[in-house]
Amino acid sequence: MSDAPNTIVLIHGLWMTPLAWEHWAARYEERGFTVLTPGYPGIEAGEAGVAALREDPSAIAGVGVREVLDHLTEVIEKLDTPPIIMGHSFGGTFAQLLVGAGLGAAGVSIDGAAVKGVNAMPLSELRSVLPVLKDPANIHRAVPLTVKQFHYAFTNTLHENASQQAYDRYAVPTPARILFQGGFAAVTPHAATTFDFSDNDRAPLLFVSGGSDHILPPAVQRQNYEKNAKHSTAVTAHTVFEGRDHFTCGEPGWEAVADYALDWALNPRSGVLDATTGEH
Repeated sequence: MSDAPNTIVLIHGLWMTPLAWEHWAARYEERGFTVLTPGYPGIEAGEAGVAALREDPSAIAGVGVREVLDHLTEVIEKLDTPPIIMGHSFGGTFAQLLVGAGLGAAGVSIDGAAVKGVNAMPLSELRSVLPVLKDPANIHRAVPLTVKQFHYAFTNTLHENASQQAYDRYAVPTPARILFQGGFAAVTPHAATTFDFSDNDRAPLLFVSGGSDHILPPAVQRQNYEKNAKHSTAVTAHTVFEGRDHFTCGEPGWEAVADYALDWALNPRSGVLDATTGEH
């Protein structure tokens, strides 16, 4: 189709940088798309960005949801045509909020964190984020995960050696303020993660879950999907890739998730779909 989107914007999640998309970006570029991987304010691209944050994370210590959204909005509004917006983890939250703001031809939230109004909090999620949220002073800090915490939260289906390799290449401290804003949105008036579930005019939105994800299990995306599907006539879908953890961008088999997400965004279908068969 001549009017099909030709640009894809990939938004990374917490404890990650744009480098996390290196495989997806190359795969999409091979299919002829222009791919943008903007970092949050203070986060640079490439291996240098990872090294810089590990050396000194102060540049991102005070970054919050609104600062990231404003930055991403500026990037997208400079484009000639609406892009496909995909995000992983809290990047999925940003993708959803950007679609809700009228940006993008389609949105894909992969293992996405909750927007305000989605209150599912499985025990494995609580265990994953507690190291940050248990200390209120962290709200002003950029907080890392230990190797053990990363293995539990991100790479629980991988062998320790593979998890260590992922940690060494990708993991960085994250601005804890974003996590606090998301975690306490339910009791925050005008929370930065507020989303209009009744918006009938937004672009199609797909929620993708990893069936073995600890930090953001399928129950979170399922509740998000159900609230959207109940209150809006806009196209909304949810699919689960069984046996996959939170490290969707790099876990073996990532190609299937990347291809499914893009194929859906180019030809949105409504309803809950099986990731293997593509059937309702």
